Amino acid sequence: MSLVSLHDRSELAALFGRDPALHLFELGDLDDLLWPGTTWYTSAHGGPVALLYAVSQTPTLLGFGRPAQAPALERLLDAMLPVLPRRFLGHLTGNGAKVLEAAYRVDHRTTMLRMALTDPARAARHEGGPWRPEVLRRADLPELTGLFAEAYPGNWFDERMLDSGQYVGVRHEGRLVATAGVHAYSPTYRAAAIGNVTTHPLLRGRGAAAACVAELCRLLARSVDHIGLNVRADNAPALALYRRLGFTDVTEFTEGVFTAA
Repeated sequence: MSLVSLHDRSELAALFGRDPALHLFELGDLDDLLWPGTTWYTSAHGGPVALLYAVSQTPTLLGFGRPAQAPALERLLDAMLPVLPRRFLGHLTGNGAKVLEAAYRVDHRTTMLRMALTDPARAARHEGGPWRPEVLRRADLPELTGLFAEAYPGNWFDERMLDSGQYVGVRHEGRLVATAGVHAYSPTYRAAAIGNVTTHPLLRGRGAAAACVAELCRLLARSVDHIGLNVRADNAPALALYRRLGFTDVTEFTEGVFTAA
């Protein structure tokens, strides 16, 4: 089966725009800031497209499709085996992970859920209580990375996203204690993927993260039409929070670190 690398952003945008909730990250990665780190593959005209995003030390492979596209996606991933790096983080729907197990060991396998904001009015009317989220800037980077070290070690964070103005946080006694930001953001392609939602362990359960996510949704709504996020399928508190703010389920997928066997 032939493998084709795609380079036309307008073609990719049209393809992903048919199902933006499923392809939020792909749409966001079409933006000028992230585009240089992307490589796009398909094996059939009009079929599924897989993205290899290589910016950090560990590249990320995205292979998303609806159930009807599962066989075509599996064929695409099988065809990609000769071009994949020796180690990468995979986000794959259906049996995509099993296909790659022919050549890779999978560690830290997790079932994840993609969610999309389908009732933005819920986030818009959410009251933050005592929390007053503010937009974070480059000057806040040391505080932000310090918070991640305490509350979310090992998270994936691209500090360039701070320059988008789509990171918010709240402070308690002058200290940054909760935040929500974006992994991908594109006003051009009208899509954003929320990420790095966290609260300091000593202040969890007090609504700080909810206030940050709600404010970020309000902020993003000024420039994008499609907002979503990824969350562990077994993270009941987070799922309850997102559903309370107007997010609904899109699809399950497997996340794992793939290392060449």
